[in-house]
Amino acid sequence: MIPTVGVVRYVTPLREGGSLPGVVEGEDLGTYVCKFVGAGQGVRVLVAEVIVSGLASRLGLRTPRLVALDLASEIARYEADEEVQDLLQASIGLNLGVDFLPGSFGFDGEVNADSSTYGMILWLDAFCANVDRSWRNPNLLVWHGDVWVIDHGASLYFHHAWSKGITDPARFAQQPWDIRDHVLAKHLALVPEADARARELLGPEVFREIVDEIPDEWLCSIPDVSPGALRDAYVEFLTARLGSRAWAPGEAS
Repeated sequence: MIPTVGVVRYVTPLREGGSLPGVVEGEDLGTYVCKFVGAGQGVRVLVAEVIVSGLASRLGLRTPRLVALDLASEIARYEADEEVQDLLQASIGLNLGVDFLPGSFGFDGEVNADSSTYGMILWLDAFCANVDRSWRNPNLLVWHGDVWVIDHGASLYFHHAWSKGITDPARFAQQPWDIRDHVLAKHLALVPEADARARELLGPEVFREIVDEIPDEWLCSIPDVSPGALRDAYVEFLTARLGSRAWAPGEAS
């Protein structure tokens, strides 16, 4: 599982996000952006964050380190803002912590990153069906001159259809992905090279390693389906997607 870190102080809300994430300090002296399990977007968003972050790391992309933040009731008790206090009270237990990158700034398209980075970001977003990396909300940061991918919760939307049980992975395997609104769409020609490289790096064993990093507490969204069965389902869906090119943009398809 991703490391567990106790929260020692709630610092400030980040009101740019719809789910009201906040900056917190951990007992390891780290500073994290906390994405709360009690937020309206639900626990599946946290699962997607862990999976896609794991994929990004294995593909050589820069993405902040993740931890499970253990939030105690005492932290919520002393918060003055009622809206934040309600969110904290609904999030006692394990939440997602994303390593805070001090001094980072938003991507504006002017960074001279290695071209392979842009191709791989496009490939990752297509593979995971990420619908949230447009110019309106790039979800890319620049830190020390490098591009970092963040905020993966809008990926893997297939699991939002699991309320009545696990669906068929074959449908996700064939689901097309629309590149037209993507912040890096002009780099489409780089996708075939990224596709070849990604298929060398990923596979069922890697997918299993990644889903094993998800805390059991976040694999509880389907009644009477165990965390182990849900992990198996994620591996099956990712493996089916990798076995297809129907979703790949441009020449990679």
